[in-house]
Amino acid sequence: MSDYFGKEVPKLGFGLMRLPKKGLTTDIEQVKKMVDLFLEAGFTYFDTAFVYPGSEAATRKALVERYPREAYTLATKLNVMAAPTEKAAKKQFQTSLERTQAGYFDYYLLHALMENNYARYDKLHLWDFVREQKEKGLIRYCGFSYHSGPKLLDQLLTVHPEVDFIQLQINYEDWENLSVASRANYEVARKHGKSVVIMEPVKGGRLADPPAEVKKLLRDYHPDMSCASWAIRFAASLDGVLTVLSGMSDTAQMEDNLSYMKDFKPLDAEEQKIIQKAQRLLGKSATIPCTACHYCTEGCPKKIAIPEIFAAANKRLGNGQMQEALSDYRNASGEGRLASDCIKCGQCERACPQHLPITQHLEQCAQMFTEN
Repeated sequence: MSDYFGKEVPKLGFGLMRLPKKGLTTDIEQVKKMVDLFLEAGFTYFDTAFVYPGSEAATRKALVERYPREAYTLATKLNVMAAPTEKAAKKQFQTSLERTQAGYFDYYLLHALMENNYARYDKLHLWDFVREQKEKGLIRYCGFSYHSGPKLLDQLLTVHPEVDFIQLQINYEDWENLSVASRANYEVARKHGKSVVIMEPVKGGRLADPPAEVKKLLRDYHPDMSCASWAIRFAASLDGVLTVLSGMSDTAQMEDNLSYMKDFKPLDAEEQKIIQKAQRLLGKSATIPCTACHYCTEGCPKKIAIPEIFAAANKRLGNGQMQEALSDYRNASGEGRLASDCIKCGQCERACPQHLPITQHLEQCAQMFTEN
């Protein structure tokens, strides 16, 4: 799939979900530097969303106000779970235009479709709404991001053949994961002839710092390549991929990604074998496969910092870093917000796009850190 100027879309996209912070606010000056590096290297695809706090406004300040409109392509998303009514849902589009001041969106997505919400997109007539905005020239390409299984995906693409692309979670750890269904969903998308935008190629940073045995495997083969580079190149090597989103949080991550994606080379046969070995090692790993998207925390009645607690636990489970894990757990929790304070209401599990048994994992974390 090319962009509407007839050019191939570069294989690296800038995901604007995890932007650098300065205190409690977005570090706009650092984002500007990251944007400059990204565009100077020849990349153009920027991805934000209505529900990413501060992201669309930061996009305006760091990108839209500083570059001509033809210099970049911009994607954003409409999230039905943040809209109590049809009017509120449709207003998200206008709000995104106002926040970004982009004039139009190159790529527009219905956000995070899965079993418990896809029917609302029909009920609120949002497929028709997006088509109407496309006919007005306010959207160039339409698609949706997806967090469920291949059966529903096949159904959606059959009913809505008009979509231009689909955004899927794909990474080498989840390739055969029955819950995430990376491979199965990818194959459904390709069966329908859809281009794929890949999200979570590094699994929320987990594959940038994988368990020790995986890290050793990758570094023994390519001592000068980051672990994140393996994950992003794995995703970008798949056929039919429009671009691979990386949620870069600082300039160093940007520079690392550009170092190997500017002159992108797909994984060769030997590198694919290394990835397969890493997948087997990860299949034996006891770590919690959380991507730190924070969807689980927004409605938590106990305000438990679930992703941060899981990240602390993974330092012990993945690398045996017991003291570091305990220190991180203490920093992430507090009175009334311990893993053991979970009341098992299930809100987090309903919101989780990874379909994790979060309450079970919190119970595991409670036992782990109580022992310490």
